[in-house]
Amino acid sequence: MAAPQQPQPQPTPQQPEAADVTLTFIVPAYNMEEYLERCVTSLMQASDTRDIEVLIVDDGSHDATPRLADAYAARWPRNVRAIHQPNKGHGGAVNTGIANARGTYVKVVDADDWIDSQSIDIMMTTLRAQRESAKPVDMIVSNYVYDKVGKRRLHTVNFRHAMRTGEVLTWDDLGHFGLAEYILMHALTFRTQVVRESGMQLPEHTFYVDFIYAYQPFVNVRTMLYLDMPFYHYFIGREGQSVQTDVMIRRVDQLLLVNRRMLEATPERGTVPDGLYRYMIHFLTIESCIASVFLILSRDPANCEKKQRLWAAINEYSPTIYHDVRRKAMARAINLPGSPGRWIVRHGYAIAERVVGFN
Repeated sequence: MAAPQQPQPQPTPQQPEAADVTLTFIVPAYNMEEYLERCVTSLMQASDTRDIEVLIVDDGSHDATPRLADAYAARWPRNVRAIHQPNKGHGGAVNTGIANARGTYVKVVDADDWIDSQSIDIMMTTLRAQRESAKPVDMIVSNYVYDKVGKRRLHTVNFRHAMRTGEVLTWDDLGHFGLAEYILMHALTFRTQVVRESGMQLPEHTFYVDFIYAYQPFVNVRTMLYLDMPFYHYFIGREGQSVQTDVMIRRVDQLLLVNRRMLEATPERGTVPDGLYRYMIHFLTIESCIASVFLILSRDPANCEKKQRLWAAINEYSPTIYHDVRRKAMARAINLPGSPGRWIVRHGYAIAERVVGFN
């Protein structure tokens, strides 16, 4: 009687070669055991995941995040990689992800956020077509949703007034951005090489570096596509989150550091396409005003002096950039003189927060 055949071991699925990866999702994760599964599962819900890579960058977590990251890498060995590093902050985790990404395109998804199930296949179809194109676009812009704790009506940020959907655009093709409208990190999917060529290295142990991520690489972006769909869900309102008003006031010095890095990445007028310069001035104005708002909200006289130094530093760096920033309506409003001006800023912020619910 023949001996029973032993079951043959099944080959472990191999991760795709770099040439086969269309999109790398970078997931910076620090003590995110409560949210990580929702995030990673959303990234793996595409109908075809063969060319998707997920890099979970465990940034020195002290909870179950490292174990969960390894478990997801074992669950989806073809797609998911877990990278463990000492704590470097959000910027350091993103830097690690960019350095290790193998996809033609790259997108950062914070571990407490998630990707929309109705949109991911559209995004992947678009990116695959771009990979096969003779001239793939440098950037995809899509909408994002403010998914706030306890708020039933969700606010979706779109760019319909400024960008035509489904067309290859240059900076000079863009229309008008609203007063406080800008392309946040959550809206961006970059061609990986563009980010690397920009030389961007986000500062470590610093909050709000997403402003830099959504700014510095733009000088290297020549073409873009806008997809009018809610691709990204931005989860806000949880206790201790970095965008809560009281937290941002305590960390306002980090907003000032980010402002300086953005200023240093701003090209002089005439050295880049006019549309790009206009947009970067628009965005630099917004971040400068955001930092100024929280300096004012602190009601600390020392922070009022920091606000004056912020604007003086822009002028010292480049009188042309300073002139173009200060003539914006938002910059004029934020610099209204005296206590009446500060009162207007505080109450304007309170109204905006109630309407949009961004914190």
